Amino acid sequence: MTLPPIIDSLDDISARYDAVFCDLWGCLHDGVTIHPAAAAALQRYRAQGGVVALFTNAPRPAWSVIEQLAALGAPDGISDLVVSSGDASRESVRAGDWGDKVHFIGAERDLAFFEGLSVTLVPMEDAQSVICTGLRDDMTEVPEDYADELRTAQLRRLPMLNANPDVVVDKGDKRLWCSGALARDYEAMGGTVRTFGKPHAPIYDHGRKLLAKAAGRDIADDRILCIGDGVMTDLKGALAEGLDCLFVTGGLATAETGGDPERPDPEKLEAFLRGHSMMPRWAIGRLR
Repeated sequence: MTLPPIIDSLDDISARYDAVFCDLWGCLHDGVTIHPAAAAALQRYRAQGGVVALFTNAPRPAWSVIEQLAALGAPDGISDLVVSSGDASRESVRAGDWGDKVHFIGAERDLAFFEGLSVTLVPMEDAQSVICTGLRDDMTEVPEDYADELRTAQLRRLPMLNANPDVVVDKGDKRLWCSGALARDYEAMGGTVRTFGKPHAPIYDHGRKLLAKAAGRDIADDRILCIGDGVMTDLKGALAEGLDCLFVTGGLATAETGGDPERPDPEKLEAFLRGHSMMPRWAIGRLR
């Protein structure tokens, strides 16, 4: 494995790609504010003819993600479409894979997940499955708070739909637990989990279909660039799908890659990537 080139700007490689699948949290925003340089980079890429798909593990429908971005102050013209883990997950629920009575674990803001779906939210004892979008209060709770609830689900042999593979995200300067942590713990107990977001195939299949519709044509995999800061989600998923990845080091991996979010230390970046046995095609400090 060869250390990827560390580039200064998306402009350095943009001509190689007709479309990008761009992660949100850690690349475009930090959960509190939009990164202006990242937004400008996506606007510029689109102005040059590229198609931008915002590609997120948010466990909500695309319209809800768009509303969140607007609330954070996202400017116009940064994307052509949104591909969310929530929508990929909802397709499976709509198909009837999880029954019509489900036990919900997640925050009130994630109830948008169920809009338009023919399921009823019920107590654990009446459920046919568990749908998990995250912790109910990620600002105060930790995964251990859910041990008894998950154990009850496992004893009842309830399958879990995990609508967000992320284990943690950084909101401002605070690290928060996500649905992926509960899914990890449920699997460790012997529970059955099916996950739909990055790095798993369903969200990429869903994304390619939406991308072709937005672009008015099929775009070959070698002309799609994935952009993200999660080594176990964005990078792993891109490699599994045979897609190039621009790894943003100034997000979740800032500390491990040298501590400077603007530019990684090459030796520490190499050690970090070799430790995960994964190499992206490119690396950058922050998206710009």
